[in-house]
Amino acid sequence: MRALRILLIIAVVLGGVFVALDRAAVHFAESEAESRVSFGGVETGSTDVSIKGFPFLTQVADSELDRVDVTVKDIRASAAGRDIRISEIRAELSQVTLGAGYTSATASHATGTAVVSYAALTEAADDGVTVAYGGDGKVKVTGRIRIPLLDKVLTRSVTSTVTLVGGNTVRVHADEVPGEGIPGLEGLVRQKTDFERKIGGLPDGLELKKIEVAPGGLEISMTGSDVALAG
Repeated sequence: MRALRILLIIAVVLGGVFVALDRAAVHFAESEAESRVSFGGVETGSTDVSIKGFPFLTQVADSELDRVDVTVKDIRASAAGRDIRISEIRAELSQVTLGAGYTSATASHATGTAVVSYAALTEAADDGVTVAYGGDGKVKVTGRIRIPLLDKVLTRSVTSTVTLVGGNTVRVHADEVPGEGIPGLEGLVRQKTDFERKIGGLPDGLELKKIEVAPGGLEISMTGSDVALAG
């Protein structure tokens, strides 16, 4: 019995050491991955990587991680001659295959959400135009409109619908523009308040699927396969 107790104690101690080593390895790997995640060369802010599953060391030995959660903030990509900033991307990656020397990683499947704040959407709009949450799944677009016929500059706000077109483009379209009896006013307002911007800077293999207008910004769901994260 004494020998059995000793063996059990040794097993518990070794198990604890293994768990400690495994968790330390995870922490180191997460830190390394945060510095290596690349989104096609576009500028990004902070990156947070969380590697799931246990044990981690056996996953590394097989060069495949069960699941990795990645959050990247402040992704800046060019769109129609302007910069459009994705405030945050949150992605859940599964079956992540590690390349030789762990210098690259590719996820077999990925789902996630990209968030574009209204401040970022305003930056991407025409000069003199601001975009804000309008409630009930709509946005409020306000612009300064020059009326040549009256030689005046008017400020007008419209309630607009936001849709995703072509799988990669955000379209903002006013539901209604009151003419107010001024010839050509609706067309002038729409020239300012209606616009489309392409979303770029996403990792290869990741596609935009659905857009929702929320109080904190546009939330765009994404999915993809064979998504390259680095390398």
